[in-house]
Amino acid sequence: MASSPTTTATDVWLPIPPAQIDGLPDTLTYHFWDGDEEFPADPADCGFYVVPYMKGKAVSVRPLPQMTGLRVVQTLTAGIDHVVDAVPDLPAGTLLCNARGVHDASTAELALALTLAALRELPRFVRAQDAEEWQPGVHEALADKTVLIVGHGAIGAAVEERLVPFEVAEVLRVARSARSVARGPVHALGSLPELLPHADVVILCTPLTDETRGLADAGFLSRMKDGALLVNVARGGVVDTDSLLAELSSGRLRAALDVTDPEPLPAGHPLWHAPNTLITPHVGGPTSAFLPRAKRLLSSQLNLWAAGDPLEHTVAVAG
Repeated sequence: MASSPTTTATDVWLPIPPAQIDGLPDTLTYHFWDGDEEFPADPADCGFYVVPYMKGKAVSVRPLPQMTGLRVVQTLTAGIDHVVDAVPDLPAGTLLCNARGVHDASTAELALALTLAALRELPRFVRAQDAEEWQPGVHEALADKTVLIVGHGAIGAAVEERLVPFEVAEVLRVARSARSVARGPVHALGSLPELLPHADVVILCTPLTDETRGLADAGFLSRMKDGALLVNVARGGVVDTDSLLAELSSGRLRAALDVTDPEPLPAGHPLWHAPNTLITPHVGGPTSAFLPRAKRLLSSQLNLWAAGDPLEHTVAVAG
């Protein structure tokens, strides 16, 4: 078990220059660090660490062993899989907070974009345009489809709100535990076997945890109906890549993937050329909407911390 810090550290490490963030409390000392080799100050004096965005696990956790006065680790991602393994070694009582709400709109937009692009076969039209070929045809609409959202948290709910205007037939919702939301019931993960055969589109929004790693395995995929589309805007590890490749190669399923396992997807990997597959390079979060929302989150969290008030979006506490 990690020990409690012996001093009160008030330094804040930010991956965004502090002068660019409005409303930061002036009672704290700020240092800019976005994953550079050299640290900007003594890590032992850092009390609030904001993890560099999209810099990978090795960079994210590198200063943590030296942050002996740490009280808060704040990610700028909704997922915490790149730092959660370090929590047991943090000073006791250190809070791990995620960026719930920052990426909801952008990720939901991409989920819809991938779904529509795959159903309407937009990649084929792009290739036809490059070849100066006119290729008309009849393609699938999102209207009247049944869509299953796996991971009905903030991002999953944002996806549903954007699905409704497209006149889908039904939205099925799955989360870790069953509950009810304004739009209807949310089923537990254990209900997936009975729900999957009804879905024309399955959108993965779930965080990557021990419970969800490899969730979309051979059994999961085999229960999807012939011709169904799998959209992954969660984490690559939620899908078993070999099982997905088998289904794609047979032509039975289609996929639109913003995340892969491995990631980045290396040159020569068979997923690049799998039939009926659209791949984007993990761009669900990094959009023009990210920076202003991230700045508002950090200003809010740091003002709460400086005032001694409870922080928002705490997902783990070091013991």
